[in-house]
Amino acid sequence: MTFDIDVNGRSRTVSIERAGEVSDGAGCFRITVDGASFLVDARRSGEYGWSLVFPDDHRPSATVNVAPGQAPGEVLAYLGGRTLPVGVNSSRTGRGGTDAGGAAHGEQKVVAPMPGRVVRVLVAAGDTVEPRQPVVVVEAMKMENELRSPKAGRVKNVSVAAGTSVEAGRVLVVID
Repeated sequence: MTFDIDVNGRSRTVSIERAGEVSDGAGCFRITVDGASFLVDARRSGEYGWSLVFPDDHRPSATVNVAPGQAPGEVLAYLGGRTLPVGVNSSRTGRGGTDAGGAAHGEQKVVAPMPGRVVRVLVAAGDTVEPRQPVVVVEAMKMENELRSPKAGRVKNVSVAAGTSVEAGRVLVVID
């Protein structure tokens, strides 16, 4: 499988092919990113997580959590304390990820990138927000993650309060 991936305004071509035993979605894969290949042993870790081990490389092992994103063709990747929106095949579909200029159109949802607990809600229904403005803080894996507005607009709905436990993919705030 080959994908076009957009992360932080940079496009990359990623190819994934089986390179060993695969069972229950786990096994060894050859990953090629912009022509550079490496092996990865990938195993599921929870509903949205993947444990990645790089057996033939000097890269450290990692756990990546991936949840549905705020726009079609987008996923949220949580790695090393950072949450990044990732556009998957967005150039092919014309549905690019959102940018700092607030190019997102229509109703947008801010979702939990992984299971955690809401620490602070920074907006209320009816508030006006700017692109990339923090709207909610979620604690996950002992790290606080500030989730931001994907566009300028008005907060339509806030479905959580401080102290709420959330699962990955849960809608926290809706911006219109």
